[in-house]
Amino acid sequence: MAQERGGQDRERSAGVRLARLLRRWWEEAGSPAGGTRPTQQALAARLGVDQTTLSRYLNPTHLSTAPLRVVESLHTQLRAPAAELEQARALCRAALRENSRRRAADGAGEQGVAAGRANGPDGSEELPARDAVPVLEEVPVLEEVPGSASGEGPDAAVTRGAVSGRLRTRWLRPTLLVAAVVLAFSSGMVVNARLSAPDRGATVAAAAGAASASEASYEWPLLYMDGQDQYTRARALQYLLNAYGYKVRTDGFFREDTRDAVMDFQRRKFLPVDGKVGKLTWPELVREVGPGAKPFEVRAVQELLNNVGLGGTSVSGKFTAVTAEDVRYFQHRYGMPETGRVDVDTWLALLVNQLPPVKAPEYQRGTSALPSASD
Repeated sequence: MAQERGGQDRERSAGVRLARLLRRWWEEAGSPAGGTRPTQQALAARLGVDQTTLSRYLNPTHLSTAPLRVVESLHTQLRAPAAELEQARALCRAALRENSRRRAADGAGEQGVAAGRANGPDGSEELPARDAVPVLEEVPVLEEVPGSASGEGPDAAVTRGAVSGRLRTRWLRPTLLVAAVVLAFSSGMVVNARLSAPDRGATVAAAAGAASASEASYEWPLLYMDGQDQYTRARALQYLLNAYGYKVRTDGFFREDTRDAVMDFQRRKFLPVDGKVGKLTWPELVREVGPGAKPFEVRAVQELLNNVGLGGTSVSGKFTAVTAEDVRYFQHRYGMPETGRVDVDTWLALLVNQLPPVKAPEYQRGTSALPSASD
């Protein structure tokens, strides 16, 4: 029965309820309404914690209480219901208080076991050992015999001294126990604060660093001439080359015409002329895209937005209010400033987070004519 009650108490604890709430946020992020669910590895990187730590935050069985700032960041990253944020904050604070009380209780239990060793095997109380309470040695009971004004004999003096020593022992033990409880509670609060501080610092650092995708672990993809369809990244590249005046078919195949255009662009920008598009060429190719941008540049953005698993974007070549909203949603999901404009960091994040396409989109055919700048 005691084990059943202990299990029920644990199920009702704030820490378990918080972990279940956070896990539900993560699981529901993959629903049609929430969009594509991020992997725990990607989510941990955005929060500034390691994947193992995040897994314990989301696991009610192997529990580890998430700090308040991590809870708030998870709510933002996973687009959880706004009404559940205050509930999560309250559970987090309650779980941290539970952890502090548990540490204090554990410390008090250890001190109680040590104090209980002074009792005899039959449960009777024994006098403390010489090393346990040295202050009692400073009270020599037999010295009271010569100076006894009442004429008490040596036996009475010895009895009175023994009673005095026992009373001191009874008073000292509860005092030590109370001091141990206070010390254990204070230690628990300090440890909890120190354990929570790295996560809070890491979360703040992650939030500050999320604004720049180029400072994250992203690397520009490398494209070069290949006989295979390279899908959205290659089509975006070809749209960008057309924006610079090169007549390149936008079909996703990196052929000689695309390679020659890339080499000429590299020559004009004083880059290594190798016909490959990587970390040096991409930043020179991309431009900030927003309302009023040229059709080819807008098509490149829409091509990439349409293949990141966030609901799809119409590829029209016109930067509409819907396109701007799609850009802001993408920036929000990846922890970037929600400007609605595609800067170099947003370009990088779009290129890196492309999904493996199943087939070419309906509007794109290998024999289709090159779209004109007036489209």
